[in-house]
Amino acid sequence: MLSVAVAALNEREPERLWPLVAGALPGLCGGEMLVYKLDDWNESAGTVGMPSALADSFDGLGEKNMGLLRAGFPFAEHYAARSDRTPLTARRAAGRAWPASPTARLIGDVMDADHVLAIPLPRSTAPITGCLVYRSGEDFTDDHVRTAEQLQPLLAAVEEQRQLLERLRRATAPSPAEGPAREAAADCALTPRELTVLLLLTDALTAAAIGRRLGISDRTVHKHIEKIYRKLGTRDRVSTVLRAQHLGLVPTP
Repeated sequence: MLSVAVAALNEREPERLWPLVAGALPGLCGGEMLVYKLDDWNESAGTVGMPSALADSFDGLGEKNMGLLRAGFPFAEHYAARSDRTPLTARRAAGRAWPASPTARLIGDVMDADHVLAIPLPRSTAPITGCLVYRSGEDFTDDHVRTAEQLQPLLAAVEEQRQLLERLRRATAPSPAEGPAREAAADCALTPRELTVLLLLTDALTAAAIGRRLGISDRTVHKHIEKIYRKLGTRDRVSTVLRAQHLGLVPTP
C-alpha cells in the first residue's frame, strides 16, 4: 500500500487517485473487490466507483439494483446514527438481517460475494463517504477489520488530495490567453503534493493547519514549502503566492 500511496501523491489527475487505491486495497483487507463512494450513501443519487473489471459486471443493471448498491445497506443507517467511523462488516452491523437482505442477494448474483466490509473515511460526517470491500466464503476476520482501520488515515489523505486537485483544476482552467503562463508553470516542476501545499498557502493556513488538512507533520509541510520557494525563486509566503498567481498555478482573487 505504501507504493500506492507514493503513486497517488505524485498523480496529477484527480480522477486517477481512487482507481489506484481500488486496485490494491481489497487484498490488504482480505477482500476480493471494492466499490468506493465519494459522496452520500443513499439509493437515489451518488456516484459509484469501481475497477473496470468489476464495472463490466454492473453493465445493464436497472435503477432499482443500482439504488441498492448506492444505499450500501446496512452501513448508511449505522454510521448516520453515531459518530464512530470504525470499519465494520455487514454481518456484524445487521446480524441475521444481512444474508436475507436484497443487497446481499444482489452482490451474490453480480459479484459472487457473501460479505462486505465498510471502511468509511474517518472525518466524514454528512454525507458519509468511503469504501465497501467484498469477499466470498467466510466473513472478514478481526485482523482484516483492524487492518482496514489502520488504512483509514491513508484513504483520508488520498481523498483530501483528490479534492484539492479538483479545486486546483477548476480554479486554474486555462484559457487561450493563458498559454505562456501555463508553459511557465510547467517549467516550475512542482509535484502534485507541492501544488496542494501551495494551494493551501493561498488560504493563509499555517504549517500546522496544512499538516492537519493533509495528515502530515509540520516538518514535512516546511520541507514542501522550502522546495516551493526554491522552484519559484521566492523567499516568503506573500511573494510566493503572488508569483504562483502570476504563473497560473493558483487562482487569482
